[in-house]
Amino acid sequence: MTPEPEQSSNPPLDRPCVGKVFLVGAGPGDPGLLTLRGHDCLRRADVVIYDYLVNPRFLEFAAAKAERYCVGQHGRSRHWTQTEINSRMVEFAQAGKTVVRLKGGDTAVFARSAEESAELARQGIPFEVVPGITAALAVGSYAGISLTHRESASAVAFVTGQEDADKSDSSLDFAALASFPGTLVFYMGVTTARHWSDELLRAGKPADTPVAIVRRCSLPDQRVLSCTLGTLADTLSGPPRIRPPAICVVGVVAQEATCGSWFSRRPLFGQRILVTRPDEQVDGLRRPLEELGAEVLVQPAIEIGPPRDWGPLDDALRRIADFQWLVFSSVNGVRSFCDRLLSLDMDTRALGHARLAVIGPGTADELRRYSLRPDLMPDEYRAEALAAELAAKAGGQSLLLIRASRGREVLAETLRAAGSRVEQVVAYESRDVAQAAPEVAQALADGLIHWTTVTSSAIARSLVNLFGEALRNTQLASISPITSATLRELGYAPAVEASTYTMAGVVDAINLA
Repeated sequence: MTPEPEQSSNPPLDRPCVGKVFLVGAGPGDPGLLTLRGHDCLRRADVVIYDYLVNPRFLEFAAAKAERYCVGQHGRSRHWTQTEINSRMVEFAQAGKTVVRLKGGDTAVFARSAEESAELARQGIPFEVVPGITAALAVGSYAGISLTHRESASAVAFVTGQEDADKSDSSLDFAALASFPGTLVFYMGVTTARHWSDELLRAGKPADTPVAIVRRCSLPDQRVLSCTLGTLADTLSGPPRIRPPAICVVGVVAQEATCGSWFSRRPLFGQRILVTRPDEQVDGLRRPLEELGAEVLVQPAIEIGPPRDWGPLDDALRRIADFQWLVFSSVNGVRSFCDRLLSLDMDTRALGHARLAVIGPGTADELRRYSLRPDLMPDEYRAEALAAELAAKAGGQSLLLIRASRGREVLAETLRAAGSRVEQVVAYESRDVAQAAPEVAQALADGLIHWTTVTSSAIARSLVNLFGEALRNTQLASISPITSATLRELGYAPAVEASTYTMAGVVDAINLA
């Protein structure tokens, strides 16, 4: 028998290596509503081409190396034409790159995906279409509107408020829409509302037909307005004027629209909160605040980086058997220490002889990520309490304090006074951020930020340097008495202080204020 020729997964040498394009629906706005498949595509992307209405948070799912291209934003940049979008997708894919074309809502609902997929097929580019949650479906969950109802709406129609300007005649049959036995949902219809609402009225749709306007569905600043078909155009034109993005739900079910849905009943809905922790530690505050309904802005006040010289830490790690206690006063210290240990071809078995002390539960949790458990954690999560408990247990013993490049000396001083042999080693650098993002600085100056979190004395000092007097336009939420004392020394008294000195304590303090 003649053997089968060996199959190769490599393309023939005379064919260029072609990438792939993913047309991904991002959903209505909340990053949590992106599908798992969409998230996976973004994580793998070399290039992301996104609509300006896509929440910028989605770009955080892409790799840092991924190229990012916005197809244009009203009043800020030139809009790409559809031909340009098509040609750039083809260009990047032909260069062997993985491309994500990221669209708001669902790829198949008023998203022009048909034109894009047709062009990709013509050019022989492999592609995949990944659906998303379209805005009309999201309003049911986020604005309390059931698009269908067994008694009053047995059907639903999605209608564009912006037809192709090059078409000679409208494809919309307003007489049929006026008599439609169910709910009408108009997309992209804010600027054309007077036209299409008048057409429905002329076709016999009653002027008192309920209408719900849902703007920025699923986002922290979602707004729901109720009116009628007869008053819709005036409601949108204001004052205040309602700007896109918004959809209009027309029909009996729209009278269900309420500002009292679960979404807007969350305790921090309508509050804008500035989180000032380092980039890599933002989620510990952002996630719980967002779950309570807040809109969270991020402006790190400090940056965390490696020490300027690894030598002292490396030396301490090679002499790790000399220390009876290892003392960690921050999550960053744990992470930097343990990662450096592993990078030196050592592992956590080298720490088996030592006892481990941490300042609080966040630091303890970080230790557990490395399969280590603390032997000591004070009931009060601050340096004075940790020093007091260690002094009682480690007098006369040898301790290694793993610390930042700056900070208070209370641990070392208290332990040395108790007779302990103390060595300190810098495991990471803490540096002030030199300049704030302009949009954050402007929002703070305009008094548009309700709360600003302050989770260390270093952050307090940096915030004063960054914003100065503008900090008086926001309420400061302090993590501890030490941080509060620093703020007062600087002339900025906190509005609230956490009763437990953790990120959860800061969230609780704001929520209970």
